[in-house]
Amino acid sequence: MKYGELICPAGTPAALRTAVDAGADAVYCGFQNATNARNFPGLNFTPDEMQEGVAYAHARGAKVLLALNTFPPAGKFGLWREAADLGVRFGVDAMIVADMGVADVIRNAHPDQRLHLSVQAAASSPEAICYYVEEFDIRRVVLPRILTVPEIKALAAEIPCEIETFIFGNHGLMVEGRCSLTNYATGLSTNMDGVCSPAGDVEYRREADGSMSTRLGAFTIDKFGAEETAGYPTICKGRYRTPCRDEGYYAFEEPISLNLARMLPDLMNAGVHAFKIEGRQRSRAYVRQVVSAFRAAVDAIRAGQEPLLADLVALTEGQKETQGAFKTKTWR
Repeated sequence: MKYGELICPAGTPAALRTAVDAGADAVYCGFQNATNARNFPGLNFTPDEMQEGVAYAHARGAKVLLALNTFPPAGKFGLWREAADLGVRFGVDAMIVADMGVADVIRNAHPDQRLHLSVQAAASSPEAICYYVEEFDIRRVVLPRILTVPEIKALAAEIPCEIETFIFGNHGLMVEGRCSLTNYATGLSTNMDGVCSPAGDVEYRREADGSMSTRLGAFTIDKFGAEETAGYPTICKGRYRTPCRDEGYYAFEEPISLNLARMLPDLMNAGVHAFKIEGRQRSRAYVRQVVSAFRAAVDAIRAGQEPLLADLVALTEGQKETQGAFKTKTWR
């Protein structure tokens, strides 16, 4: 296959059509339940919508990747089994899995179904990845956003499967598949319920001085000036006071987005097969603009031309962007 397959988000049927029409090689999406890690009201697909979405994508030469990337709680495994059976019936091109039990069940029930290892599995060493390949016939691994390009290149030489990396969107550096912050604050888990900062627990509160406070459950996550744009409250990107610091500061990470547009040739040369755009909670306008920009950049690179990089900073979180750990590891 060609390096640089463009994998794009589809949070709704409309977003799927938009991504495909904008040039996506593949879209990733999930059902309207806890089997996927973006289980929010108004997002995702009913079974009928999934079947129609697969047909729409296939008719235009694009693939559909079904996200089954959460961890089943005890006694509820049937939901994941049913979702996998539906995906096979509808002809999805791959299933993105994180849980070993889910991978094992799909491998045994549907041995011809292609499996990709989700970033939620947090597999970043040759030993871990090779284990999943040997045990579950994983064909592709989505790498966590903690590796430099040289580390990815070294990894590619040691593993017998394809590599997919994030190139744009959420810069979350909490260890994927291991973060329990939202569970602590709301009782709902990203990894088991598919919900990080559930909308029902989010509150925007206008204060007497004109500032805006954002809250998640019982916790104030951030406070913005009257002229500032208040972001969505996620614990890892909040500002906090501590006994040592009276001024609020970003204890984990600040609101910022990943943008690796300038590193696409380096990633291809390192052996990255697929580029993943994050954003199943984003609008169709976001999907159209970002997918179109990266489609043009990847096509130019493949043609041996200098890519014209679109200015996407207006679509980033906090209107700031970074190359993160991909360029160099620098931690506070």
